[in-house]
Amino acid sequence: MILLDTHYLIWAMFEPEKLSTQAQILLTDSATLTFFSAASIWEIEIKQCKGKIRLPNNFYDKLEETGFLELPIHAAHATTTRHLPDIHKDPFDRLLLAQAIYEKWTLLTADAVLLRYQPHYSKITQI
Repeated sequence: MILLDTHYLIWAMFEPEKLSTQAQILLTDSATLTFFSAASIWEIEIKQCKGKIRLPNNFYDKLEETGFLELPIHAAHATTTRHLPDIHKDPFDRLLLAQAIYEKWTLLTADAVLLRYQPHYSKITQI
C-alpha cells in the first residue's frame, strides 16, 4: 500500500507529467491501493488560503474520481511522530511519515528532507 506525500497527490491529479513513468504505472495499477492523508488536504487548504497554490474549487470532489483512498488522522499516527528523529521540521511531513510508519506502508515522496529518513524507515521512496 502507498501513501502519497502532498506534492505527489497534486502531481497525480493535476500535473501527471511531473511523475516518472514508473510512478504513473504504479498509481494507475488497479492492484495498488493508493492512499492520501487527511493531513494533505489540510496542508493544501492552508496553502490555498495563503495564496501559495491554486487548485480547482472541486479539488476534493475530484479525489473520488482518482480511486485514491482517504487515510484519516488517528491518535496513534500523532503519537508515532514522537519517535521520529528530528530531521524534518514540517509538521505535515512528519505526520505523513508517522502515518506510513504506523500503517507499515510505503510513503511516496520527492521531498529530499523526508528521504533522509530512509536509514530509519526503508519504506520511503521516490520513483
